Amino acid sequence: MTTNSIQVTEPNIKKRSDYLPSAFLIEHVSLTFDLTSESSTVRCVSRVIRNGQHQLPLVLDGEELELKSIAVNGQAWTDYQVEASSMTLNIALAEFELDITTTVYPHLNTSLEGLYFAAGAYCTQCEAEGFRKITYFLDRPDVLATYDVTIRAEQAAFPFLLSNGNKIDSGSLDDGRHWVSWSDPFKKPCYLFALVAGDFDLLVDSYTTMTGREVALELFVDKGKLSKGQHALDSLKKAMQWDEEVFGLEYDLDIYMIVAVDFFNMGAMENKGLNVFNSKFVLADPESATDDDFFNIEAVIAHEYFHNWTGNRVTCRDWFQLSLKEGLTVFRDQQFSADMASPLVNRIKNVKVIRENQFAEDASAMSHPIRPDEVIEMNNFYTVTVYDKGAEVIRMMHTLLGAQGFRQGMDLYFERFDGQAVTCDDFVQALQDATGKDLTIFKRWYSQSGTPSVNVTDFYDRQTGTYRLNISQNTKATAGQKDKMSLHIPLTFSLLDKQGKTLSLDDKGSTELVAELKEDNQQFNFFGYTEKPTPSLLHNFSAPVRLEFDYSNEQLAHVLLHSPDDFARWDASQKIYSDCIHQLSNNDQVVANTLVDNLLLALKPIAENPDLPLAFKAEMLSLPSFETLLQQRGKVNIDKLYNARKSLMLIMAKAFLPQWRAMYQTTTRQPYQYEQGQVEQRKLNNLSLEYLQLSGEQDAEGLIRQQFAESNNMTDTLGALAAAQLGELSLFDDLMSQFEQRWQAEPLVLDKWFSLHANTPRPDILARLEILAGHAQYSISNPNRVRSLVGSFAYYNVPGFHAIDGSGYAFLADYLIKLNTVNPQIAARLITPLTQWQKVDKKRQALMQHQLMRISGIPNLSKDLFEKISKSSNFK
Repeated sequence: MTTNSIQVTEPNIKKRSDYLPSAFLIEHVSLTFDLTSESSTVRCVSRVIRNGQHQLPLVLDGEELELKSIAVNGQAWTDYQVEASSMTLNIALAEFELDITTTVYPHLNTSLEGLYFAAGAYCTQCEAEGFRKITYFLDRPDVLATYDVTIRAEQAAFPFLLSNGNKIDSGSLDDGRHWVSWSDPFKKPCYLFALVAGDFDLLVDSYTTMTGREVALELFVDKGKLSKGQHALDSLKKAMQWDEEVFGLEYDLDIYMIVAVDFFNMGAMENKGLNVFNSKFVLADPESATDDDFFNIEAVIAHEYFHNWTGNRVTCRDWFQLSLKEGLTVFRDQQFSADMASPLVNRIKNVKVIRENQFAEDASAMSHPIRPDEVIEMNNFYTVTVYDKGAEVIRMMHTLLGAQGFRQGMDLYFERFDGQAVTCDDFVQALQDATGKDLTIFKRWYSQSGTPSVNVTDFYDRQTGTYRLNISQNTKATAGQKDKMSLHIPLTFSLLDKQGKTLSLDDKGSTELVAELKEDNQQFNFFGYTEKPTPSLLHNFSAPVRLEFDYSNEQLAHVLLHSPDDFARWDASQKIYSDCIHQLSNNDQVVANTLVDNLLLALKPIAENPDLPLAFKAEMLSLPSFETLLQQRGKVNIDKLYNARKSLMLIMAKAFLPQWRAMYQTTTRQPYQYEQGQVEQRKLNNLSLEYLQLSGEQDAEGLIRQQFAESNNMTDTLGALAAAQLGELSLFDDLMSQFEQRWQAEPLVLDKWFSLHANTPRPDILARLEILAGHAQYSISNPNRVRSLVGSFAYYNVPGFHAIDGSGYAFLADYLIKLNTVNPQIAARLITPLTQWQKVDKKRQALMQHQLMRISGIPNLSKDLFEKISKSSNFK
């Protein structure tokens, strides 16, 4: 595809280098909302101050607004101009009160940005640039103000009127309406403003902080869902206590509110004192939620709470600094989750996201640093790079500074910048100043895109007993960034002798070291060894890099069995699996057979050991995902790679059939609890059931039906369905029909049903998708539904999406064309599989590019989609 193939007027590009402080500041905002069924009136009274000596006009952001009136210092004002996305006011005063009244139409707002009405409730989403759809304002994160808010609405339909801060007053009006006033004493940017109005069930609790302050906790959920909110509330209290104990951070308001809504573009939003959550990250009980759901709720609740300091009290100067709050807060929620559950399983989960999704982004047209340099639509940069790679960058600093040094840096960061909007450089400087650690080279991680490759070779001199690691680093050119510099990379490792013992690495007796790579090539020498060691590298995934070391099969098996780092053991198993699959994909049967034999030999002690932690065992016996395998090579043959993975799964199923039988039988039926022992047991049990189904075990169908019928929890119910999905589709369809009948009134559970259908490899998948899109419970305006059906198909149904006739690509393109006018933000997120065309064969590349051209030619193409298509078109 060439640049000329896209005939769309390019929107303005915003560049980080163009940042200038705001010409005006806003000290205080008073907002009054009149919510009615036809429209809503918003009155915004702001105390505006000219920032410095200049005569520039005041330019406010505003989109999709109906202007009613403007007054300055109480007098009507007419010297202004309104354009499509802004309003310019010519005001010469140094300080003034600006009074603007607008009308908005929440019932027509399907984008779910700004103020919208869905499922019987009013809700706002203002990050990143949604506040401009509520009123004309300086919609940028470095303008911080205190807020007073009054909301008026019909009392019977909307008994709860919520906003940020502490509740100040309330009352009734003569016409059956009522009002509530809120005040937030902490300065915040407008993206943290929140409003919710509706009728909910309310779950209440309280938390006593480390200084003895009592904080009211309130959780608002849909009517009839109250019993499903307790886990979320318990998770909140755990997070509050953890943040006090680990970082010394205490909550600051008198109340903390969470509202769960069904229509929400994101997972959740950290609005000051009033978090708005996608209901999937709040509601849970054993029958309707899986172990993963319970885990995710705990993690997301914690994430949004942790934002109170890393995001709210200290916020971003501009949106290019998004990782300042998101990367740091993801790291904090990962640390929390590791403390609440299994550190190893949690780390593996983090790394899978990096290898499956972030490495793919780095290799695509959308590659960008964790602090981007330019942007068209800010919503497109809420990415795995900014969030998850951003968290890995924070983790590397934690590794380099140690837990105590990192805490000292965090303390200094808050001391310096509480109540301010700052940059990523400000954060790194605080860590450097607190510890004396030179992080000058390390800061390149913020500006350099791409995935570094770390190549390790070794040398052993038997005569001198010297062992040497030669380590080089290289980052390939990425979209928009050709030249790369050396990065500061912490590489944690150990050395193993032939008996599997960990060797001493220095005169202090250290058995694990952190090599600090800062140059293109470095050497590390170790002395006094009577035999050549085996290196165990990249412990705990100490850096988000591709590690290259020419391990022999025997060395990988040695690391798998003996490394002191459990992550390295798991990583060795994944390397062996991957090598087997790629050789099978290459049709090199002789090499593949040898690799498979070595794999089975290495895994046998794992499969047969009854004393291993069950979660570790399940992870070790699970193959890499297709998405991970796809990122390990340049261009791949989709069909061969997919079938090779299936072949190895079948080999594993048959080779360890006695072990799968034994492991499946270890599970006992017991009352469900979300606790680590049971979680691990269910995980291994359901993996064993899948392998039993693949093996052709005669009673596998009976076991699946029995588990489905007798299951007392959603984890085992879905485990039975996942196993059925691997066999004859008649069994799967029968169980799915029963599942639908049982759960048709539960939206979050039905999302799982849609997703299972969408990712099932079957010849009639497109016809099924069309039928499902017409289901009575399906709606294109519900992001969860769209993600569960269209997203699951595009991301995970490999044979369906990548059908050689291009029908899967056409299906996605057709749907995105419809979604463009409904919810462009969700459309832009779902187009990602099409933009990664460079990984597939030439025929499929042409088919994918054709669909991108089709989408680019539609009228009123959103900025969200335009940016991704245009970048993909120019990518070589």
